[in-house]
Amino acid sequence: MSTPVDDPLARERSHLSSSRSALRAMREDVEALDISDVTANWVNAEVLARQIEERIKALADLSDTPLFFGRLDYLHAPGAEAAEGAEGERFYIGRRHVHDHDGDPMVIDWRAPVSQPFYRASKKDPMDVALRRRFGYTRGDITAYEDEHLSDPAEAARTSKLLQQEIERPRVGPMRDIVATIQPEQDEIVRSGLSGTVCVQGGPGTGKTAVGLHRVAYLLYAHRERLARTGTLVIGPNRSFLHYIEQVLPALGELTVQQATVDDLVGHVEIRGTDDATAAVVKGDARLARVLRSALYSHVTMPTEPVVVVRGSRRWRVPAYELEDIVRELLDRDIRYGAAREALPQRIAHAVLVQMERSGEAPDDRVQDAVARNSAVKAAVKAVWPAVDPAKLVLRLLSDAEFLAVHAEGILDEDEQKAILRPKPARSVKAAKWSAADAVLIDEATDLIQRTHSLGHVVVDEAQDLSPMQYRAVGRRCTTGSATVLGDLAQGTTPWATRSWQEALAHLGKPDALVEELTAGFRVPTDVITYASRLLPHIAPGLTPVASIRENPGHFEVRQVSGTKDVVEACRELLRHEGSTGLIAADARVPELAEALAESGIPYLGPGEETTQDTRLTLVPASLAKGLEYDYVVLDEPRAVVDGEPDERTGLRRLYVALTRAVSGLTVTHTAPLPDQLA
Repeated sequence: MSTPVDDPLARERSHLSSSRSALRAMREDVEALDISDVTANWVNAEVLARQIEERIKALADLSDTPLFFGRLDYLHAPGAEAAEGAEGERFYIGRRHVHDHDGDPMVIDWRAPVSQPFYRASKKDPMDVALRRRFGYTRGDITAYEDEHLSDPAEAARTSKLLQQEIERPRVGPMRDIVATIQPEQDEIVRSGLSGTVCVQGGPGTGKTAVGLHRVAYLLYAHRERLARTGTLVIGPNRSFLHYIEQVLPALGELTVQQATVDDLVGHVEIRGTDDATAAVVKGDARLARVLRSALYSHVTMPTEPVVVVRGSRRWRVPAYELEDIVRELLDRDIRYGAAREALPQRIAHAVLVQMERSGEAPDDRVQDAVARNSAVKAAVKAVWPAVDPAKLVLRLLSDAEFLAVHAEGILDEDEQKAILRPKPARSVKAAKWSAADAVLIDEATDLIQRTHSLGHVVVDEAQDLSPMQYRAVGRRCTTGSATVLGDLAQGTTPWATRSWQEALAHLGKPDALVEELTAGFRVPTDVITYASRLLPHIAPGLTPVASIRENPGHFEVRQVSGTKDVVEACRELLRHEGSTGLIAADARVPELAEALAESGIPYLGPGEETTQDTRLTLVPASLAKGLEYDYVVLDEPRAVVDGEPDERTGLRRLYVALTRAVSGLTVTHTAPLPDQLA
């Protein structure tokens, strides 16, 4: 069927259809690969088969996801701006590269350099772009387009209606990518280099999480071979959050990125206990690293006896003073405890070989290895530099008041020491009821003994809630790589919440990281963010309030109610709108609200469960709301949210988080008086 020449929309639909066919052909080409005679052994065959399987998945055509979302018409061919009469080129910008059977591109990956002007070109700096076209979609089909003639001085700059529609589109299901709506200031962060660490301070709705995930996708595109060797990791605050974001990278064709919580990273022991706030703050303090180091190296003792090695009829004696020199040299080198312990027998053996050579013998490396394995050498190493189990070391510190006092002297005061001591010491590592903070201490001790494997790039989201020791644990995973740190100081809701990014980055081991601030709000409506920002002077006085760029001011209402039935009715009203609805409440009120919803016949989900058209309400404890978003939110009893935290400032920060989860509208319901800070 021919396409009308004068119908631009029909031509674009035709290109979409041809692009889908080309993508299908690319996938079929990979599926048809025969590797039976290519690989030398079964191991290579397994690896290649897995790579092919991942490539097939990456080439999947998601019917409800636009294959391309924009078009760039350049004035000149790339690199030919100065050539008179040079003809410009046209590129369709999409989530992945698609080419036809001749290898000519039909869709350009959004991460390619030629795609960058789609995000950054403006009337002031058109970047050689004559026309930028955005496409509107309905269930995967092109239904509209919008043009910007960037190089035409007669056309005034204007706000893109399609861009606004995409930003304000209802949120049903997990978090989606933002490749069609990335803004210039976001694009600068996304495309920043692999070698540098970037910290993004962003208020609610500024897109910091999406920016971090898209930066991973960009780095995998620009440095794929390197990151394939070293690995990438996304760290989130909890499982619900990771489930919410888990589809973003696969939708961009990236399937190999690991996801974890900090608890996953330090999971050396089973977590069965909890700490009170005071103990957790002390255990999370970076000073504990010095205490652990002192306790670990206290196991090293200076030798008082010589080592005598018997080989055949000869006896070789290494005196105690020489052994002491060896031990002190290893200590001065400041290498890991375990590495030094492994080096010690070789150093002793080398001292023996020196004596052998002086006596006229000619020992080789095999002799040195044999001497290092000699029983006398092994016994000396065991006595001087014994093996230490990191969990047992931490258990002793937390159980033995005298041991702790010796190694915390001048570091922790008496009250701090008492705060972390166990009232009933456990008999063994397995019997101990370890807390999450204890696991981080064990991870620190483990790293002091043996170096932690470093990845190429790590993204840590909601970083403002990490303790200094948790920052150290994350930093160990990227000592030879870089990081993207995402957070909002105003949303810190732990007793040890980050006070400044400079301090946090120092604990991470990246003190020279670039700190960027995002202040344009794309998610939270103007009326909602303005109301929530009343809390900022009380929780984060130095931060710039988020300025919403949404044209729709959003639904906003503060409603005094008489009980849970009125709260349920508020939910029912919002469910009449398209999209998802979240009922956020203080943790202690969740059971009562769950019962009220069940009695009313309204089905609901828990945090992290995927909403559907039939079940669009999620009941969210305030402690799990961070990082989540819903089209509409009913916030129950703000005073109860504040009172549910150990102190008012933490409670107000928790309330700030809960108030800013709404994308299209917020209804605040209360029977108790509102906090004074919202007046």
